[in-house]
Amino acid sequence: MAYAPFPMIDLSGSPRERGRQHGKAAPEQIKRGIAMYSESLLASGVDWKELERRAEAMVPTIEGFDATYVEEMRGIAEGANVPFAGIMLMNARTEMVSAARRQQAAKHFPDGCTAALALPEATADGVLLHGQNWDWRAECAETSVVLRIRRDDGPDILTFTEAGGLARSGLNSAGIGLTANALECDRDYQRGVGVPLPFIRRKVLEAEYLALAVRPIFSTHKLGSNHMAISHCGGEAFGFECAPDETFWVAPERGIYVHANHWISESGRAKVKDTGLQETPDSIYRDKRVRESLTAKRGKLTLDDFREAFFDDYQTPYSVCRPPRPNNRGALVATSAMILMRPADGHLEACPMPALNRKFTTYTLTPDRTAQKQAAE
Repeated sequence: MAYAPFPMIDLSGSPRERGRQHGKAAPEQIKRGIAMYSESLLASGVDWKELERRAEAMVPTIEGFDATYVEEMRGIAEGANVPFAGIMLMNARTEMVSAARRQQAAKHFPDGCTAALALPEATADGVLLHGQNWDWRAECAETSVVLRIRRDDGPDILTFTEAGGLARSGLNSAGIGLTANALECDRDYQRGVGVPLPFIRRKVLEAEYLALAVRPIFSTHKLGSNHMAISHCGGEAFGFECAPDETFWVAPERGIYVHANHWISESGRAKVKDTGLQETPDSIYRDKRVRESLTAKRGKLTLDDFREAFFDDYQTPYSVCRPPRPNNRGALVATSAMILMRPADGHLEACPMPALNRKFTTYTLTPDRTAQKQAAE
């Protein structure tokens, strides 16, 4: 099957204007995503009326974090001609669906993902590299987009996300890079209030300095667990394992960092119970195989080496690069996208459904060399 490249959508202007541009550019992808996740909610006993109630209940929390995000989501709804609750669902689907399933005492099946980065000391040309495989619903290979956001109040952003979402993985013109992976622990969804993860990721990508990118990760209460890897082209990067109320950080080892879907920090493993490995036990060897593949080429790494590591098909379909297969709830899951980045150059490559398709599309953002240099000094 041929997979079309992820559409590039250029956004500019006020938050509401950016949202309208987003919605108008991808209405069918947005509607398909809303239908997919609203069906999941319905299966957990949440009908559309209840979804609207839950969406509005989240507004004060998000406005307290950043009111412009609510404006942008309302703009997306207007542009795509869909209800606002549907756009909230596209930005808080993990929190909404997981919370609903927990309320039913049903199993939650998280998205996977294997992420990696290499500091300049480990690469062939001294440029930081960052990338990931995104493992989730197979349909998302056809409902995701790349947003290029022109901003007047900070760095421009290039982000891969599901249509209707504000951010997922990506980079900015100041040289910040971001990827995210699912985690689970025994503290998840125990508290009623928290900021959904896509808004935290968007805040990371709006930052000009690494310190400002890290701050919202530590300072923001979340509903569920997650891992985020943040890099800066000047040569620093860290991974952050986030429980809802506490964050643990992990540093690269000899210039290389890899993370899949289990807790690896000593402090995190000592304090939380990893409840995700029972559903994603392959995470252990996915991490190991990517790490070993990259470590063998330390000092000579290129994006092609990342590509090779992420294409690993050992134990397929429970592999680093996964072809479509049903999960235990009957949903079709796969590696929906492979994303490779050189944040210093504003360079992002993305390939939909890489287990079945090897065609990458390159997306670019003009780097702000002055901002990159100032942040590195």
